[in-house]
Amino acid sequence: MDYDTLLPVIKNNDTDSVVVRLAGDSGDGIQLMGSQFAVTTALSGSDFATFPDYPAEIRAPVGTTYGVSAYQINLGGGPITTAGDAPDVLVAFNPAALKVSLPLIRKGALIIVNSGAFTPRNLTKAGYESDPRDEGGLGDYQLVSADISHLNLEAVRAFGLSKSESGRCKNFYALGMLLWMFEHETGAIEEWI
Repeated sequence: MDYDTLLPVIKNNDTDSVVVRLAGDSGDGIQLMGSQFAVTTALSGSDFATFPDYPAEIRAPVGTTYGVSAYQINLGGGPITTAGDAPDVLVAFNPAALKVSLPLIRKGALIIVNSGAFTPRNLTKAGYESDPRDEGGLGDYQLVSADISHLNLEAVRAFGLSKSESGRCKNFYALGMLLWMFEHETGAIEEWI
């Protein structure tokens, strides 16, 4: 894989690797999403190292910082020996995931947030007094706000799933976004599903 063809915003100019961090509630399927992204990374011929980051409290209330689960992967064309220090890309499924992960990522990193989860209630549960997307606190980053929750519901509507069942697919919607960004093939994931 030629990392020079990736989105310029995620290219770390002093290295030939990209560090990606996926973060959300413990029940969001973050570990599954991360492990499947690692599979596609291996199949693409890239070297990688991973770090699953489990929440402080497994049964923490949904949307709180204590229940944030994360998965970090460092991938590149040359030998990779660590999961990376400061992520270049963050996928945050909710405000709590953003709050926990923000101090870890490098300035200029690409942040993809599930805008559908940035409700007043979820912002309060995460400890925010206002939406960090509006107050300018993310000015040092490249922000992509996508309503992953809604887009996912629309994508699976044809399968006749309940709203609850449909909601459990949002990690695969986000995985699809990453596969597209990194030009990874989807065949192995489709077969696994």
